[in-house]
Amino acid sequence: MDTPNTARSTDVDRIGSGPDQEEAVLRELEEYYRTGKPPWDSGVTPPELVALIEGRGERRGEGDGALPPGRALELGCGTGTNAIYLARHGWEVVAVDLVGRAIEQAREKADAAGVAVRLLHGDATRLDELDASGPYDLFFDLSCFCGIPPHRRDAYAAGLTSRAAPGARLLMFGYGPGVLDDKFSGVTADELRARFAGWELADITPGTNPFPTFWFTLRYGGA
Repeated sequence: MDTPNTARSTDVDRIGSGPDQEEAVLRELEEYYRTGKPPWDSGVTPPELVALIEGRGERRGEGDGALPPGRALELGCGTGTNAIYLARHGWEVVAVDLVGRAIEQAREKADAAGVAVRLLHGDATRLDELDASGPYDLFFDLSCFCGIPPHRRDAYAAGLTSRAAPGARLLMFGYGPGVLDDKFSGVTADELRARFAGWELADITPGTNPFPTFWFTLRYGGA
């Protein structure tokens, strides 16, 4: 299962960059949650995450068997489907989303599921402003990084790197450049290699969408 297309009608790239662009992205995300269910928030945990956590199927670059539970940070958690899944499998989970309505729904879902998830309303590129101290053994990103304005992407990478335990994994889903109708969205393997110093890009698995999407697995080698 891959994430549906998140393409949108946007004026983001016509209003410049910097804070104005960030505010435009936030308004668009808030509108998705105000008007209904965002296309990327399917309510189903992706099999790629299940395979990593439970050791099901095959993922290149990963060992056999289930991943031992540890501390996990989800970036762009939406309504909490995957954070709840991780908590149910023994992980200590912190989850961040930029949209307050999404965090409210995630809290309701976590309470209903009877699991403990620390849910934070904030910016994944400004983790120092949140109660999200590391280290973490796992980072999960379901089409968050690929929608971040380029001038904030180094800050995102630095925030994860400074919180990564040795050997930490980052499992990221992203769409390629040109999928959306703005000029900055999308992610490539070369960009990840350039921005994530100290990380190894261990696996790239193409998605099954009718447009370019990818599952990236990165491993942190820092001490």
